[in-house]
Order: sequence, then C-alpha cells, then structure tokens
Amino acid sequence: MVTCVKWRRLAGGALTGAVVLSLLTGPAQAAPAAPAPDMTGLRGALKTAQRQGAPGAMARIDDHGTVRQAAVGVADRKTRRALSTADRFRIGSVTKVFSAVVLLQLADERKLRLDAPVNQYLPKLLPDNRITVRHVLSHRSGLYDYSNDMFARSVSGFEAVRTKVFTYRQLVARSLRHARTTKPGGPYRYSNTNFVVAGMLIEKLTGHPVAAEYQKRIIKPLKLADTAYVHPGTALPGRHTRGYLTPDKAGAPLVDATRQTVSWAQSAGAMISSAKDLDTFLSALMRGKLMSAAQLGQMQRWVPAGTSQAYGLGLRRRTLSCGVSVYGHTGAVQGYYSYAFTTKDGRRSLAALANVSNSGRVHTTMLRTLESTFCGRSALSRVSPAPVTERYDDLAPEIPLD
Repeated sequence: MVTCVKWRRLAGGALTGAVVLSLLTGPAQAAPAAPAPDMTGLRGALKTAQRQGAPGAMARIDDHGTVRQAAVGVADRKTRRALSTADRFRIGSVTKVFSAVVLLQLADERKLRLDAPVNQYLPKLLPDNRITVRHVLSHRSGLYDYSNDMFARSVSGFEAVRTKVFTYRQLVARSLRHARTTKPGGPYRYSNTNFVVAGMLIEKLTGHPVAAEYQKRIIKPLKLADTAYVHPGTALPGRHTRGYLTPDKAGAPLVDATRQTVSWAQSAGAMISSAKDLDTFLSALMRGKLMSAAQLGQMQRWVPAGTSQAYGLGLRRRTLSCGVSVYGHTGAVQGYYSYAFTTKDGRRSLAALANVSNSGRVHTTMLRTLESTFCGRSALSRVSPAPVTERYDDLAPEIPLD
C-alpha cells in the first residue's frame, strides 16, 4: 500500500492536502521499447531485390542516435562500383513532402488558406472553383494524372521526355485534356498533377522558384548537404548511384536512366537526396521542427488510400503488420525506387533505395524493409514470404507494373 497526498492551494495561499490510498502491484512500468530493427531481415530484402533485377539496393536506419546501414550490389553497372548508403539518388515522389512542407509554412505565415480555392491564387488555372489547396495536397482534386499517358510504355515514353523541359502550365494542360477522376473533395486518387499545382502555388505566393524555397526553408535550416532540386539540369552532382529502368519487353537490357531533366515531374518528383538527409528531414518533420503544431496536425488529417494506408497533405501513413504506423512517402522516378519513413515521434527513421524502377516485384520486396526496420524480427511471423505484388506506384499510377 502506498499513501499519496494531493495538494491544492486555497484562497489566501494556504495549502491543504487530500490523502489518496493506492495499491501497487509492483514498480511503475515504462512503456515497452520498440523491437530492435531486424538487420538480417533487412539485408535479406535488399538481396532479394537484387536477385529480382535491381543492380543495387541499400538502407539506412537512424534510431535514437544509433545508425544502422546495409547495402548490396553496384551503383554503376559499367564500373562495378559498389552501392553505398552515402550515395545521392533521385527521390521521386518523396519530393511531394518537401512541397507540402513549404505550403504549410506559407499557411503558418497566413499567405495561404488550405480551404481556399486554388483559383483564388492562380486565377483561371483549373476548370472548377471548388478545387481547394487541401484537395490538391491530399489527392482529392480529381485532376487526371498526365503521367499515365506519358509512360504507358515505360522506355519509349521515357526517351520521349528524357531531355524535354516543360512549363507547369503545359503539364496541367495535359491533365485537363481528360475528364476529372472524381468530384472535388471526393475519394483519394493519386495524381502527379496535384503537386505540379503545388509548385505553381509556391512560386506564385513567394515570387521565387521552388528550388529557392526548398533551400531557404528546409535544406539550409536542416543542413541537408546532399539534397537539391536540380531541374532542369540532367546530371546528379557529387557521388551518386546511377539509376536503371526495367524495359517493357521481358529479357531486354536495363536502360540507364540517370541523366534526365525529370521535367515531367518537377515539384512532384525532381529532387535528389541521400539516405542520411531523408532520415534527418522526416525526423525533423514529425518532431515539429518545420511548422507549427496546428499545421502538422493538418498534414495528418488522413483519408483512406489503399490497404493499410492513408494519405494526409503530401504525407503517407502506412500501418505495418505489427500495428506500428510509419509516416513518409515512397518515390518512383525512372531508374530509382526510394522509401523514406519515420515513426510518429520521429525517433526511428528509414531511408531505402533500389536503383531500378518499373518492377512490381522489386517495389514489393523493398517495402519489406519497413517491416524489418519498425517491427523487428516479429515481422517474420506476420509477413508472407511471397506477398502479393504491389502493381502500381507513384509514377503513372494507373499503369500496372510487371
């Protein structure tokens, strides 16, 4: 039996206490610690991705100050240089989280209202004044994803745009040739068009290119030394891994897709980074270092987005086999599959990469790195050794993968 006294202050400053008796069955119990990452399982996923056609695969875990890393295969099929977790790479749709952060910072600065029509800031851009900024950031605008048309054939579609430079308005115009996929505010329907519009909003409201805003608001404050928006340049600066596109025809050689403008994506997917920088970025985001608590709450207003997934404002939530939810984004751009997720408190973060794209088998295998990282060895008993292949990704989301 333990006796406790609860004090309260009366008028005039006197203290009085009430005796509370409580029966304890033992010492106070701390919350159970998260299981340690399963590095054997993680390495197994990377090796499987390599067997399935990725020249290389790697992952970095930042966990309460401890760093764990693994890499297999090569960064360059010609030189045979080993892939390293220090390499830079194209992050594809993880770019969307950066774009959403900038817009939510602008909301903090009262330069933007999430529930205002996009056309209020970009007059006559969209055919429906009911489409709001929130709808765009949560993929509920109904704007068709033009990348479905571009990449219905992955290699020929890519070669047709590899060196092209588009304006934002040209990309939006490609979307508007099609009927909308849902009414404004309807169900989640992933579309790169939404984050092209996000880039336009950033540039209109700040008067600066998106590259300058990413740099000022995120890259510089967090000291992300390997992160940049390189559009419309085609080269990745510094030490980087080359990226390879799986061809449409089975058995055909991989296509080196490293050099490209990524102009078809821009603010929806044209950034480069490293595993360390992505872990730093997502940890800072979830720990509230990039926006107010109110806006971070807005970012986490979830809508259903597929099995065990939800989408907020530029942010995915995936619920794993052990019940843990993780927050971040997947990324697909020709030659690269990237995965960047963290825990609710931002204390354990994973960034993973396979330097190949257009492979449903590799994409599904790389998602197992989340299970090994956040569920530990317990994931072995829950995850099927032959999971159902995820046949769609963030690039041309309505075109099935192999």
